[in-house]
Order: sequence, then structure tokens, then C-alpha cells
Amino acid sequence: MRIVTLVLAVLIALVQAELWFGKGGMLRVAALRGQLAEQQHKNEQAQARNDQLEAEVRDLKEGLEMVEEKARAELGMIKPDEIYVQVAPRR
Repeated sequence: MRIVTLVLAVLIALVQAELWFGKGGMLRVAALRGQLAEQQHKNEQAQARNDQLEAEVRDLKEGLEMVEEKARAELGMIKPDEIYVQVAPRR
């Protein structure tokens, strides 16, 4: 009877060892959860950037105000009757 109990205890220990340290064990699951959280964070950042770009494209398609704003800010363009004044920062 003692041998059967000892064999069963060893088998349970082996199963537990596989559960904790094996290929699909708890340590691997914890590592994968960390990777999943990191990837979800990256996905949220990418989604926010995509939403911003989508809004910008929609604005460009729907109206010329965005085009005018971009031309003024990025290219320094002015309208025909405007006077360009540049203010230098104080030294």
C-alpha cells in the first residue's frame, strides 16, 4: 500500500511540475499575458493615430479649409491681398 501511495505522489508531483514549468505552464502563460498587454497598448496607440489620420483625410476631402491651413502652416503660403509679417522672438 505504501508503494502505491508513493507512486501516486510522484505522479502528482510530475503533473504539477508540468503544469508549472512545462510548455503550456503557468510561467509561460504569465509571460504571454505580459506580451498581450504590451501588444494591446501598441494597438491602442496605432488606432489613435489611424483615427487622427482618418479625420485629417476626411477634412481634406470635404473642405478646403484644411488644405488652406496646411498650406499656410507648412508651406508659408499667403493670399494675394495679404501682407506677410514675421515676428522674431525676443533675445
